[in-house]
Amino acid sequence: MGTRLGELVERFGGQLAGDPNLEVTGIAPLADAGASHISFLSNTKFRAQAAQSGAAALILTPADDALIGDEYAGARIVTPNPYVYFARAAQYFAALHEIKAPVGIHPGAFVDASAQVDASASVGAHAVIEAGAVIGAGCVIGPGCVVGRDAVIGAGTQLLANVTFHARCVIGQRGIIHSGAVIGTDGFGFANEGGVYIKIPQTGRVVIGDDVDIGANTTIDRGALADTIIEDGVKLDNQIQIGHNCRIGAHTAMAGCVGVAGSAIIGKYCTFGGAAMVLGHLTIADRVHVGSGSMVSRSIAEPGQYTGFYPLAKNADWEKSAAIVRNLSSMREKIRALEKTIKTLTTQDEK
Repeated sequence: MGTRLGELVERFGGQLAGDPNLEVTGIAPLADAGASHISFLSNTKFRAQAAQSGAAALILTPADDALIGDEYAGARIVTPNPYVYFARAAQYFAALHEIKAPVGIHPGAFVDASAQVDASASVGAHAVIEAGAVIGAGCVIGPGCVVGRDAVIGAGTQLLANVTFHARCVIGQRGIIHSGAVIGTDGFGFANEGGVYIKIPQTGRVVIGDDVDIGANTTIDRGALADTIIEDGVKLDNQIQIGHNCRIGAHTAMAGCVGVAGSAIIGKYCTFGGAAMVLGHLTIADRVHVGSGSMVSRSIAEPGQYTGFYPLAKNADWEKSAAIVRNLSSMREKIRALEKTIKTLTTQDEK
């Protein structure tokens, strides 16, 4: 099934240089694209490759078009952000070829009589929908999923196979939760009495906003008393741990294996590289970007890029080292001043 370039431009904007009736069937990388594909250039390092690409059409910036437009033989869609344009076009092509889940409840699923499942929803084989749960319009509950009692799944949200969505948790519209994710497990809450741990009941919920993506095998703990909150547009990669009573601000994104300890509050539009760690009870401002493998051990009040990790050591030694590191800049200036003084004294002695 092909789509005319003119239709893509009508849907997503951009300036078309070429035949609007040219049909493309999908998107492919620069090196693999053929005469039925559209490709994109979002990294200037690949300009030479783009100029020689066999794609029928290319999505690129005005600056790149000015540099390689005459060399490239195909049609061009010129837009300020080719990567975003690619994402939207990719969604469009994926929808054209998507095999939709069948509407209705599979005979092998169990749905409690008191649960509310919209007639347009899809519930797969061996899924379990417990008492009082609400499944909204157009939802997909994949095979083997468990939706706990009184949980709420918003319209258009998809739970892929084997997701566990525990009691009373809530997710908004158009979310995607990938296989193996567990939402609403007990947080790590224990009181210590003489070396013996006494469990603290975790009675809060997990409340998730609209347009949230949650990766495979990611876990989000329910709150101890108040709720764990995941705001609109958050994107969580695979194998992430979000502790109890955390709040993750809108449109924040976290790469794989990030760990966030309990009661951390993270602002909006933040990013966290893979395996970054955030200690509990910290507050992180909006638009903070934490590098891969970094440990956030203190609250961050200003937006910006943050990176760093100390090697494991005895705590007293670590604190001494941290104090030295903080003073390195002033120590360097003092050493430079001493070197200058020594050089001056040496020159005088030689005279």
